[in-house]
Amino acid sequence: MKRNLAIILTCLSIFALSCGSRNTSPDYMVVGYVAGFRNFDFSRINASSLTHINYAFANIINGEVMFGSEGIDNTDMNAEDISALSALKKINPDLKILVSVGGWGWSGNFSDAALTDSSRNRFAASAARFIKEYSLDGIDIDWEYPNHPGAGNTYRPEDVHNFTLMLECVRKHIDSLAAAEGRRDKYLLTIATGASELYAANTELGPLSQYLDFINIMTYDFHHGASYQTGHHANLHLSSFDMPDGDATDRAVELHLKAGVPPEKLNIGIPFYGRIWSGVEPVNNGLYRGATTTGAGMPYTEVLEALDNPAFKRFYDSSAVSPFLWNERDSVFVSYEDVTSIAARMKYVREKGLGGVMFWEYTEDVGGMLLQAITDGLKAGQE
Repeated sequence: MKRNLAIILTCLSIFALSCGSRNTSPDYMVVGYVAGFRNFDFSRINASSLTHINYAFANIINGEVMFGSEGIDNTDMNAEDISALSALKKINPDLKILVSVGGWGWSGNFSDAALTDSSRNRFAASAARFIKEYSLDGIDIDWEYPNHPGAGNTYRPEDVHNFTLMLECVRKHIDSLAAAEGRRDKYLLTIATGASELYAANTELGPLSQYLDFINIMTYDFHHGASYQTGHHANLHLSSFDMPDGDATDRAVELHLKAGVPPEKLNIGIPFYGRIWSGVEPVNNGLYRGATTTGAGMPYTEVLEALDNPAFKRFYDSSAVSPFLWNERDSVFVSYEDVTSIAARMKYVREKGLGGVMFWEYTEDVGGMLLQAITDGLKAGQE
């Protein structure tokens, strides 16, 4: 099994490198989050297939955006990483480099930073300084989540409106910076948003979108690391096996559109990882059934290993437009996306007139196969 996987990975790597010169259509955005805590050689990034890179993450310390002394997975986020990413512009001069602030683990100080005029201006001024100091093209705000505890964060009902005010303030500061520098292109301001009705109810999506260049919807983790029920974690449509109020990518998009966000400002999210459950009830091949474990994150290399394992059988839920794996012998269920389901999502992006796609996270891709599926899928409608 390991030998077969090694052969597959080698072939995929060669294929990805041979296709590296293919540029994604400028009509669509391809935003790749790159984790600064993966110890990855950024020179290996296929820059020609990306329009934007969001480096994850910067923190909020004393109300200001900065790289702090506290790292992630014993790895510090740092300026050397930004320099390495900026060097990719030699390959793709149109590539934009942003730093994402917050994330699941570092959203605890957003509510305080957004609370008052003074705190918002302090945050916004620091964002502008941060952009200038690291020669960035903009900044991405990943508050998880306004008026919600998330990973144990401070939160307030005032977050709902304060988030809008914070983005307005950041917009003014970075526009002023661009004007002072005589910059031809404005600095970018983007956010990552939740995909649920709860998120939409606790933000002013329509009003805040006027201050943004685009929005990356986190259309994944619908079933996740706190769920004892299996299910697709990034399905395009509601599965016929799911409850009527279940989550789906198209439902998340409609929530944003209904709130007043222009479709061209919306990017749907694609996960470059799977989720795995054990002790699953052996009904419906494990789909939407109870489990004894929650849906732990599963690196894509392990997804491919499972596909190479005779104990796992691949199924395709056509209603959800998502594959899954079921190991009947061991009662193990795996949710993931593949080349086929990504192609369907790119068709959806084209048909809905959306801005494009984002994904988490670049270093999880194996041989460039998932990014290539995005590139091919976005180009399909233009051939």
